[in-house]
Amino acid sequence: MCFFSISFFGQQNYTIVLDAGHGGKDPGNLGNGYKEKNIALKVALEVGEQLKKNKDIKVLFTRKKDVFIDLWRRGEIANKAKATLFVSIHCDSHTSNAYGAGTFVLGLRGNKKNLEIAKRENAVILLEDNYDKRYEGFDPNSAESVIGLSLLQEENLDKSLEIASIIQNNFAFKLKRNNRKVKQDNFQVLRETIMPSVLVELGFLTNKKEGKYLSSKRGQQQMGKAIADAIVDYINHLKLNTISEVKIETPKNSLEYKVQIASGKNKIATKSYNFKGLKNIQRVKVGSYYKYYFGITNSYKESLKKLTIAKSKGYKSAFLVAFYNGEKVSINEAKKLQN
Repeated sequence: MCFFSISFFGQQNYTIVLDAGHGGKDPGNLGNGYKEKNIALKVALEVGEQLKKNKDIKVLFTRKKDVFIDLWRRGEIANKAKATLFVSIHCDSHTSNAYGAGTFVLGLRGNKKNLEIAKRENAVILLEDNYDKRYEGFDPNSAESVIGLSLLQEENLDKSLEIASIIQNNFAFKLKRNNRKVKQDNFQVLRETIMPSVLVELGFLTNKKEGKYLSSKRGQQQMGKAIADAIVDYINHLKLNTISEVKIETPKNSLEYKVQIASGKNKIATKSYNFKGLKNIQRVKVGSYYKYYFGITNSYKESLKKLTIAKSKGYKSAFLVAFYNGEKVSINEAKKLQN
């Protein structure tokens, strides 16, 4: 039997990696003559300037000038820095007069429109040296390749969705940009990272009005501040979670796998009828949020079966988490501990 206690431990500094999309020989989209690579860089630098006002936030850039950076290298920069968050900044394009800002997280649930955006942003792979070896035959123009990507970030999906939602709300409600909402799709640059990550599409350069706004100093400052404010809000929430982190006390050398099926501010009774028939739901409060777990087991193989069950019930974003001696560890760490 386990019980819950408050544990005061945590991280004092937070590393944010800002990734200005494209660069160098890859201009990105050229809607109305504007260059995506230049606008993305200026906004990324603006975000960085805003974040540097916070003493406990460290800012790293994948590029600070007009140079070409491989997609895998962008992720490697964040991974080596053990970043708290990775934010990739881009501008969109379309054959229509579409407009508005959108934010993406890694996932397999994109519709046809989102798939086209992912394919367009992933196409930079073809400009990289030895891309066929580096990406093991991944074809950025193939729907099958895009849909077939594995979710390396499953454990971080809820945090990615959280920061994406804050960014998107700032765009929509503070800046009154057309809200293209938070979506999931298969951007290679997000697949390369092992921490919560988002890709921001600031707007459409192919829309004359929006392209003019995004190329202006005012537009870049406003969009940059909206992203920076969202990151600060997200970090403040992490601090709250750290201070009041729920530690699950279990017997020594105890390893547990669970399926996280939901997370939110609503406190829901753990009755099966509230969870599509799933039984033995565990609810844990972390800060002002509640997390809901299903299928607690000490077997990795069994946990995969439980994950399949949860997804079959409609929890398509469900993912595995692991706890060792009551503290959360990565799935890879848990598997090593079990061997």
